[in-house]
Amino acid sequence: MTKLNFLLLALLPLAATTGPSTAQDSAAFSDTVDVIEVLLDVVVSDRDGNVIVGLGPEDFVVNDAGQPVELTGTTFYSNRRPVDSDDSEIPTDRYFIFFFDDDPGLGPIVTRQKLEVVRRTREWVSEELLPNDYVAIVRYVNKLVVHQDFTTDRAALDSALDSVARGKDPGGNWPSRIEDSSGPSLRRALPQGNDLRDATTRIYSALETIAKAAGGTTGRKNLLFFSFGFGEVGNSGFFVPDRRYYPQAMQVLNDNNVAVYSISLNQNVDVSGGVDSSLPQIAAETGGRYYDNFNTYKTPLREIAKDNSGYYLLSYRARVPAGESAYREVTVETVNPRFVVRARGGYRTGD
Repeated sequence: MTKLNFLLLALLPLAATTGPSTAQDSAAFSDTVDVIEVLLDVVVSDRDGNVIVGLGPEDFVVNDAGQPVELTGTTFYSNRRPVDSDDSEIPTDRYFIFFFDDDPGLGPIVTRQKLEVVRRTREWVSEELLPNDYVAIVRYVNKLVVHQDFTTDRAALDSALDSVARGKDPGGNWPSRIEDSSGPSLRRALPQGNDLRDATTRIYSALETIAKAAGGTTGRKNLLFFSFGFGEVGNSGFFVPDRRYYPQAMQVLNDNNVAVYSISLNQNVDVSGGVDSSLPQIAAETGGRYYDNFNTYKTPLREIAKDNSGYYLLSYRARVPAGESAYREVTVETVNPRFVVRARGGYRTGD
């Protein structure tokens, strides 16, 4: 899988033996494993959200499937375009997916909040979008609707946001809508026509579908998830992950390097019913952040952009059973406990 966060390269088959090193013993006791290289992107900041630079392999503590690993390298990627030849920072593009979760059952409340979000997003696009920022805009209303593929065109984004505000459905992902370009694209990897509708009947499947489509774009993808919350509420009054859908959705998001920045629409309204507790969970488990207390929706937009001004790419080698298809959990910490770390929760091996 060629991805910036988890690039899995089968390198060497190894034989783990017991006893003398003879052909007979190796045949009797060997266990074949694959050595893979894992590339993991990590955001490190201070308590005020300022990105920390200058860290090396000795500054990180990484565990793969519960076992500590030795890092083989760290590289810092920044959205800044350096004017000198400083090799400590490698310039990179940024990718933002604006995901508007429309709940038709809430009617006017959704419309009012969505209009405010769209207004602030338009301001952010007009005033603060950088030349190397790619933005895509999608909406979920019982199915996934793509309003705009990845683009840096402010006018195209403004038009897409207008269609979101109006609740306009631009139609399915038909081949005629796919731009003929070599740039990053969601549409090229999404199901086409009515297949997109049929594949995204649940919010979980919509998130999975977007993640898989974004996975082909190299780099960290940031999904800005505007929602009142989703899923079911248990006896405790809080969100209870649906074991049929939620774990797989989280694995797919993590495996395709999509960090969810969930932004609550429960501002000055009381309609959560407990499902809003799904928002901090989905953010925490994908290396994003949760926003629920702010004066204007422009605040989280600015903080998310700041949060993604730079990240580290950590590399290490892991040994996994040959041919095994599994999800391996990963944890990342820094030696300095004052730093805030956000990283993927795991990756998939095998087919």
